[in-house]
Amino acid sequence: MTSSPASPRTPSWAQHPSGLARLSDLRDHGAGWLDRYAAPLLDLAVRLTMAPIFFRSGLQKVGDWPATLFLFQEEYRVPLLPPDIAALLAAATELTMPVLLVLGLATRLAALPLLAMALTIQFVLGAANPAFSNPQHYFWMLLLAGLIVRGGGRLSVDRWLLHLSRRRMGDRQ
Repeated sequence: MTSSPASPRTPSWAQHPSGLARLSDLRDHGAGWLDRYAAPLLDLAVRLTMAPIFFRSGLQKVGDWPATLFLFQEEYRVPLLPPDIAALLAAATELTMPVLLVLGLATRLAALPLLAMALTIQFVLGAANPAFSNPQHYFWMLLLAGLIVRGGGRLSVDRWLLHLSRRRMGDRQ
């Protein structure tokens, strides 16, 4: 079997194995750079994007507690929970979990109840009242699920504590 010359459409770098190797190296270098520098910034940006959304909502709830209780009694009827307990849990969650997100402390654990809140808003409250159904909630759910899967990233207290723990464990061995 004889080899045919490369077709005129084949790029010159693809005709030589060394060209493919250089292209592969360039791709790997670019991916490594993104993993090292861009991914931590993206993780931080996601945390800093989600935190104020929920924190402002928590501030609004405690800023007018009688109105919040009224809303949980009349509008935000959450199954299985009495309105006053649901209001208290919602406000506490919205004021504490965003602080943890900003710090990147217990990020996965902090994102979990916020994801549950977004799911409840979209699918429980949204099913009862279409005014609560908002496509933006899907975006929130996606970002929060990403935090649960990936954690806080390299620019987080979680990462610092893991690094510190590994150093101490290394000292013991």
